[in-house]
Amino acid sequence: MSRPTGRTPFPKRARSLMPRQFDSAGEHRPERPIAVRAWIVTVSGEDLEVDGDAVAWTKRAVRVRFVDQFGHLDHAWVWVGAVTRR
Repeated sequence: MSRPTGRTPFPKRARSLMPRQFDSAGEHRPERPIAVRAWIVTVSGEDLEVDGDAVAWTKRAVRVRFVDQFGHLDHAWVWVGAVTRR
């Protein structure tokens, strides 16, 4: 799943997990975002390691907010194993 992010070309946008993949019913949102480093996969399949913030999570996935390679703010749900604290 991909969302519009400013003028980022479509194949360079982050691909996000679908809610059924990460059980959105168990979502937790912290009072303050947590600084993380995460692997993001683009629509075209390019994988990028980015610095960002964890803004929500479940047992299986983390929603990461980050600035993409074109300088636009974006977010994506990624598997929990793709994320580490900074």
